Amino acid sequence: MKDLLYLVHRIPFPPNKGDKIRSFNLLKHLAGRFRVHLGSFVDDPHDWRYQDEVAAYCESLCLLPLNPRRARLRSVAGLLSGVPLTVPYYADRRMALWVSETLERGVDHALVFSAAMAQYLPREQEQLHTVIDFCDVDSDKWRQYAQGHRFPMNWVYRREARTLLGFERRLASACDASVFVSEQEAKLFRELAPESSARVHAIDNGVDTDYFSPERDYPDPYKGKGAALVFTGAMDYWANVDAVTWFAKEVFPRVRAARSDARFVIVGARPTPEVRRLEEQPGVHVTGAVQDVRPYLAHARAAVAPLRIARGVQNKVLEAMAMGRPVVATPQALDGLRDCPEMRWLVAEAPADLAKLCLQTLEDGDSAGHGAKGRACVLAHYSWAEHMDRLMALLDAPTAPEPDVLRAGAGG
Repeated sequence: MKDLLYLVHRIPFPPNKGDKIRSFNLLKHLAGRFRVHLGSFVDDPHDWRYQDEVAAYCESLCLLPLNPRRARLRSVAGLLSGVPLTVPYYADRRMALWVSETLERGVDHALVFSAAMAQYLPREQEQLHTVIDFCDVDSDKWRQYAQGHRFPMNWVYRREARTLLGFERRLASACDASVFVSEQEAKLFRELAPESSARVHAIDNGVDTDYFSPERDYPDPYKGKGAALVFTGAMDYWANVDAVTWFAKEVFPRVRAARSDARFVIVGARPTPEVRRLEEQPGVHVTGAVQDVRPYLAHARAAVAPLRIARGVQNKVLEAMAMGRPVVATPQALDGLRDCPEMRWLVAEAPADLAKLCLQTLEDGDSAGHGAKGRACVLAHYSWAEHMDRLMALLDAPTAPEPDVLRAGAGG
């Protein structure tokens, strides 16, 4: 069994949000093929409790604390340099030393999860077969953020979009293969980085359809009170905050005017004060962190995904589909999903149109079978095993990278 260095910006457990779902499933499959040496950061003190569960998959493990406030200060200092602010955010000399010592043990394969962790790869890496999983085109996400903010943040976000794209292109040129979470993301990056287009691949996310199954009995968290529309996701993530705030203010009042029993339930950890204030509106409820999201999906009339800024595949949409729930969504929330011919998506962009679709699901109980068709789509196209086999093939493929263009500094 070969040794592999796996670098992840955030501890890949528990798999309760988008990046952790993907990074954990990668870890599970890697552990069956390689002796895994995992280097990662812990930015939530509660996650230290999962150290032993992660270690069970690893030959060696380096977990370092990351204080978000101090990391942001490092990022601000990065404005004086030409590097993207994402790089100094994750810079740590201890991680650089651990990576160097690990590679000296003869490790010759590497998988990097997210661009920022590539700063720890050596300048000379001809003997290190490297695949980078960008997941999304993050530079384009920052471009979208800039469009939704005023000065000075729009300037900061435009700078990050520009410098991060340059960094992403250098990484793609240096690595043996670059991976994205959907064909749409891969296509966009091929257009932005044509010099590396031949080594850019799409590896979809998957869903554990046994776990997210509508066939199980779940307790009703709504206690039979009202007809629930549910949103699930990390509620300190700006795109999610924007989505639920816009939906609560622009869409849901139209629904509530026609159905006084309608409820909009926002399920997810770390809700911001802005999200908490939404509970002042009639029919809106914010749960905070929950032990199990499945009951909230199982007993909702529909899941809503009113994202206006989105990159890649939305796990929240896949999980709702796996649970057999109809999904009312904006086009942006579905951009990364495969086209399932049998699906007729409940998609709209204007508030009045979204409200109409929500009311339709509340009234007819999904008589059109959107939920069943969504689960069928997931079963057909979103198997973790199939997608991970394709990634393992990339890790095994012998190709030569262009040397000496990776390192952006790993101080801090």
